[in-house]
Amino acid sequence: MRKQSAWIMFTLSMAVFLIGLIFPLILVIRNGFVTPDGQLTFRYLIGVFENPIYLEGLRNSLRLAIGTTLTATLFSLPLAWLSNRYNFFGKGFVNALVLVPMILPPFVGAIGFQQILGQYGVLNALLGLDVDWLGRGRWVGVILLQSLALYPIMYLNISAALANIDHAMDEAAENLGATGFTKFRRITLPLMTPGIFAGGTIVFIWSFTELGTPLIMNYTRVASVQVFDALKEIGGNPFPFALVVVMLTVSVSLYALSKYFFGGKAYAMQSKAATTFKETRLTGIKGLLALLPFVLVITLALLPHLGVILTSFTAPGGWYQSVLPDVFTTDNYIEALGHSMTVRSIRNSLIFSLLAVFFNLILGIGIAFVVVRSTIKVRGLLDALAMMPLAVPGLVMATGYLAFSSYLANEVFRDNPALQGIFDVRTNPTVFLVMAYGIRRLPYMVRSAVAGLQQTSAGLEEAAANLGAPPLVSLRRVTLPLITANLIAGALLAFAFSMLEVSDSLMLAQREDFYPITKTIYELFQLIGTGKYIASALGVWAMVFLAVTIVGSSLLLGKKMGALFRV
Repeated sequence: MRKQSAWIMFTLSMAVFLIGLIFPLILVIRNGFVTPDGQLTFRYLIGVFENPIYLEGLRNSLRLAIGTTLTATLFSLPLAWLSNRYNFFGKGFVNALVLVPMILPPFVGAIGFQQILGQYGVLNALLGLDVDWLGRGRWVGVILLQSLALYPIMYLNISAALANIDHAMDEAAENLGATGFTKFRRITLPLMTPGIFAGGTIVFIWSFTELGTPLIMNYTRVASVQVFDALKEIGGNPFPFALVVVMLTVSVSLYALSKYFFGGKAYAMQSKAATTFKETRLTGIKGLLALLPFVLVITLALLPHLGVILTSFTAPGGWYQSVLPDVFTTDNYIEALGHSMTVRSIRNSLIFSLLAVFFNLILGIGIAFVVVRSTIKVRGLLDALAMMPLAVPGLVMATGYLAFSSYLANEVFRDNPALQGIFDVRTNPTVFLVMAYGIRRLPYMVRSAVAGLQQTSAGLEEAAANLGAPPLVSLRRVTLPLITANLIAGALLAFAFSMLEVSDSLMLAQREDFYPITKTIYELFQLIGTGKYIASALGVWAMVFLAVTIVGSSLLLGKKMGALFRV
């Protein structure tokens, strides 16, 4: 890549990050530290820690994040280790099913989860009990639900770490007399630590700032819900911004620690194992015992999905104190497809997501070329910024865009009603929803494009240049066709997760005319009567849609799928 072109792309990308990522975060920090008359103050930040309600919310959010990360690790670590070391009947099938929980956002799964563990739900009907499982232990339900949805991210990272361990070290340990758990504790576990920490960072940040699941589970004493309640309408209360600053500090600090300790040449993650490793074949009872943990975890993880599906086929009031619904119907799907709110939300999500993917394609390919093909010294900074949205929670970004919208509408375009309407989320959130979706999902596109370019010889582009092809012709005729599969995979993931984005959608879409799918599911769920059932039907549609895209991306990327969920 020519140095001049690299610098132009670097400058344009930095401008995008400054506008779409850095400036909104600066506004959040400013609103949390600056008084209305422009004076710097720490009163708001101190007030967060002095307010017992905010302090309780932060403690509960940390408890949820730690509990979710540990539980997800507990689910995924044994499965990844068994999959790496042994070959048994059904291994390929269960390895594919392990990723299935990713097809449903946790907050949609909460609808089915409540139907199963509610006081008049499936579990009590099955056991003949009358226990409010989601009463005092509601936080346990949130942890379990988030863990079952996020453990595939841990599984992908741990599996990649295990695959890259040089098994000559295991053999050396065995020659020195180390066996069983000692070998795992002294050799395998330290070598796979980068993978555990990489996946754990994503899971922790995700669960620490998760908004949808606590909302649906009615667990409101968490920081994310407190911010959401305080910022439903753009106002002058600075304390929610100070609370967001605290959440941002925790998330970015964890991201920085991950990059500092494991972002360099991590010994277990950078190259494939030097010594070939032959999986141990298990048959008979041993094979079934190896298969059993997969079956148990996958079955447990699919229960919320099953609950949503059954609820979507249930007539209102037709599932009460019974294991299965008493009355089945397809009316919910008919009403969901015919309901003005749902049809409009599908159209809105398609528009927002397609625009975001187009943005991702242009910017992602450009960043990938700078990172892989150029020699400019600051390309590492661009790569780090491209991955930063994984460290900045959606809740924080949404808060930043609310502040950005308020700044543009009330200060920059105050005297221009036309532009004021375009940039005011209370009037039309399209600009900020597209920006939010695009920035949040950009890492998927960048990592996919980088992987494709790393697998493609630069000599082909040099040959095209020697034959007189201009850079754009060489890009269109040579490079892009060779990395098409990677770009399609990244685009599919960016599109699917944009369609089902939760935090940005719940906070930025404030008018019903612009509700995306997830905001509509949340609003329908709160309606008395048929709302929960129509919301479930819409959730099933979203489940099927995301399943197709994840399977397609997995087929195109193969084992490189895990790189998309790594800081």
